[in-house]
Amino acid sequence: MGAGGRPLAAAAHDKGDASERATGWFGYLESELEFPFTARCTERRAISPLLVGDEVEVVSMAPAEECSHEMFVMIRWEHGGLGVPLSQLEPSGNSAGTKVAVADWRYWVGQGYQF
Repeated sequence: MGAGGRPLAAAAHDKGDASERATGWFGYLESELEFPFTARCTERRAISPLLVGDEVEVVSMAPAEECSHEMFVMIRWEHGGLGVPLSQLEPSGNSAGTKVAVADWRYWVGQGYQF
């Protein structure tokens, strides 16, 4: 079960090889997230400049080739877009579909699954 007690999307299970799981998650998130949306950083990551509490505008998924090991989204940033891990963000005041899709991803990552 995913966030909200609903089953994870068929693409979001731990079957198939790493490439198939990455492709499935990318497709699921790209179809369910409603861009742009506002999100708040909930955890510090060494690969991201965001600090806990930062609010950002998420404008799109990162290019698919950047999502082969983890899902990244593009945020509006000082000199254009910047890719950050979706797992460090929590949508605020957005559509139910966006909140559920991000919660599904965060749940999957939190369970220790990976590509």
